[in-house]
Amino acid sequence: MLSKSAECVLGAAMVSALLLLQPAPLRAEMIDRILAVVGGGLILQSDAIAATRLRLVDVPEMPDRIQGALDRLIERRLMLVEVDRYGPPEPAPADVDAGVATLVGRIASGDTLEAIFRATGYSNEQLRIYVRDDLRIRAYLQQRFGNALAPTEDEIVQYYRTHESAFTSGGAVRPFVDVRDAARDALIAERRTALLRDWIAGLRRRADVNVLYLPVR
Repeated sequence: MLSKSAECVLGAAMVSALLLLQPAPLRAEMIDRILAVVGGGLILQSDAIAATRLRLVDVPEMPDRIQGALDRLIERRLMLVEVDRYGPPEPAPADVDAGVATLVGRIASGDTLEAIFRATGYSNEQLRIYVRDDLRIRAYLQQRFGNALAPTEDEIVQYYRTHESAFTSGGAVRPFVDVRDAARDALIAERRTALLRDWIAGLRRRADVNVLYLPVR
């Protein structure tokens, strides 16, 4: 009897073989391969390349950008599994349209949407699904963590006092009244990062994650 983890790896290997045996779509310019299996769902090399070129995820500057994109996509898949358990409301089509337009506007200079689609096999429909899922994740996070993120006035003042260097201009600390909103936003961002880091770490401990990608050395 195979373990659940072994079954996922075996299944991924079988799917990889099928991908190689099937004729490639005319628009694809690469042979796809499986990078990871997360909760039974596949993350492909084309997913990582599309995520990088379309700037769907924030990939740090590093020698192996596929690895960076894969890390972010694994986290995103873990979040989606959790979101699907609770089923937040569907985003409005207009919000999806706006999200797609924002992503298209962020494409690096010299690149085009059509070129990315040709190289990765990605499509407009997949891009819309990606944006739709992003909006669902945001709605879920707001529902789950919204109250925990909101700081009190005393907490904003304390953050301002302990981060004076961030609010210093021309060698002088700017008055709190002038930077109150900036301090609040910075504190919320810091809390959000910490909460998400701990939450995702917990999701990963409970999930079945099999990474098949070998990072570039």
